[in-house]
Amino acid sequence: MSAKENMQLMASYNHWMNQTIYRAAGELNDIDLTENKGAFFGSVLGTLNHNLVADIIWLKRFSECFGSLVSLEYVRTLEKPTALNVLLFKDLIPLRERRFELDNVIIAMMDEITDEMLTMALGYKNTKGVENLQRFEFVLQHFFNHQTHHRGQLTTLFSQMNIEVGVTDLITTIPNM
Repeated sequence: MSAKENMQLMASYNHWMNQTIYRAAGELNDIDLTENKGAFFGSVLGTLNHNLVADIIWLKRFSECFGSLVSLEYVRTLEKPTALNVLLFKDLIPLRERRFELDNVIIAMMDEITDEMLTMALGYKNTKGVENLQRFEFVLQHFFNHQTHHRGQLTTLFSQMNIEVGVTDLITTIPNM
């Protein structure tokens, strides 16, 4: 599997898992959705918002570094979030709509990138203003892993609230040879 194929697999898995997570979140009432459950970003809604915020920040960085990526035109129109804990949406439905729009952008971006681009350096400043210059492929691995990390928190919260999420393993999306 090439590096690009790996990123395409991760984008597909990311979208599938987000659909799974949002389906589970849709089973919650407003109190269970918004109540602080002790997660890093408090509530289920806070955690879902955080994943969206982080993705927008990263996708905007990618769009600045790789201006030729047509797939990121939509991202260029979005306002950059001001903090990692900002609530972009207080309601699940518009949050889910934006999430799935971004998932489609991510899939399109992984289809558009090249193996050569993955070896290039991505220069950016983190949210604290620290400059970084890192290999794009490894930054993308972090990008996907970050969402997986917080979705793990969400599946724990759902389990505690007796919401069945189902299978979440990447291996179930890897095609057989």
